[in-house]
Amino acid sequence: MSENKRASFGGKLSVILVAAGSAIGLGALWRFPYIAGKHGGAAFLLVFLLSVLVVGIPAMLAEFAIGRKTRKNAVGAFREISKRWSWLGYSGVLCALFISGYYYLIAGWSLEYLVSSATGLLYNSSLPFTEQFNEFQGSYRPLIYGIIFILMTYFIVSRGVEKGIEKASNVMMPMLFVILVVMAVRVAFMPGAMDGYRFFLSCDFAEAFKPETIMMAIGQAFFSLSVGMGCMVTYASYFKKDNNMVSTSLNVSLLTLAVSVLAGLVIFPAVFSAGLEPTEGPSLVFVTLPEIFKGMPLPSLWSAIFFLLVILASLTSTISFHEVLTAYTAEEFKLSRKGGALVTTGISIALSAVTFFGLFGVDFFTLFDNVTANMLMPLGAMFTCVFVMWFMKKGFMREEITNNGECNNRVVGVLLFMLRFITPLLIFYIFIKNFL
Repeated sequence: MSENKRASFGGKLSVILVAAGSAIGLGALWRFPYIAGKHGGAAFLLVFLLSVLVVGIPAMLAEFAIGRKTRKNAVGAFREISKRWSWLGYSGVLCALFISGYYYLIAGWSLEYLVSSATGLLYNSSLPFTEQFNEFQGSYRPLIYGIIFILMTYFIVSRGVEKGIEKASNVMMPMLFVILVVMAVRVAFMPGAMDGYRFFLSCDFAEAFKPETIMMAIGQAFFSLSVGMGCMVTYASYFKKDNNMVSTSLNVSLLTLAVSVLAGLVIFPAVFSAGLEPTEGPSLVFVTLPEIFKGMPLPSLWSAIFFLLVILASLTSTISFHEVLTAYTAEEFKLSRKGGALVTTGISIALSAVTFFGLFGVDFFTLFDNVTANMLMPLGAMFTCVFVMWFMKKGFMREEITNNGECNNRVVGVLLFMLRFITPLLIFYIFIKNFL
């Protein structure tokens, strides 16, 4: 696809919303708030923000620079700059492919719960919520809803960059924030909500600045920004040449943090109000929270609104890794955009089925998750940092970050220093820590 034919995102806000949509996923709702509450509260948020500045933003800028410079898919981008480093592009595509093997299934759970909430089935059943979730997992419905989620993603991606991805993000991201704010206001009036605020926002600097907590914050900062999986390279290939990438990366990071904080302000006041123990992961979303909604007036309504929120957070993420594969397939195999999206959709359905049925007795869910989170993402991001700072021509990153000097600012030197020395070392630590 030639540069003059390549689509571009419209305004600056659209760029931020699209990139933030990729970063904001299920982890922002069911993992980050719990980690923050357990490890220093508001003090952890400060440590996390510092970690984003040291690890997340430099790594994101490296991927932005490669994508915008080449205006190609993840593989084509690295290959155009250096054929010897094209394997980094393949690593990103492979990472997006493996994530497709399990993420759609998890996203499909929220569709099931939206439907059962809206129809009242979730609260009319005689089974406890734990048994309802186990019964759902033991049926074929997770695969069915996972396939529906894939088709929803295909419908958006196949419509193109402007009419599909950008337009969807401009609608879904504001919706996500509105729902979070509405729910945060609602739970604020629940009895005992203050205990939840104390759990989430109490400021414990002694806990937050423990070495293990700092390393946890660094890891969370890395995994919360969708680096190392080809998404930011692909999305940046649709940036306009005058895009201020430093400002974009900072705004994406702040939006991601804002969603996580709002999620905590929704979840933990509600959990403590119900007298339940705070948890994380699927048990929090699909067991604990329905139990809380059951004790509220109009439980089906609030439950349906919450699971719509989960769907929006999931869909903005599935769009991003579907786009990585669609752009790669369409450009490398000379297909139309809809053809590339259709191939990606077929592969995603096949991988989801393999994961669901567990062929040959292999737990593909755990396999795909471990390979992507523990290997492909940290190694991809680390070597991308090394590549742009140690093997590219001198001045490449400075030229890209400053738009050839047009948007120069005081932090560029600091960002380049971190990108050259600190960021890759910290990401390497994350990689090693995963195996200890």
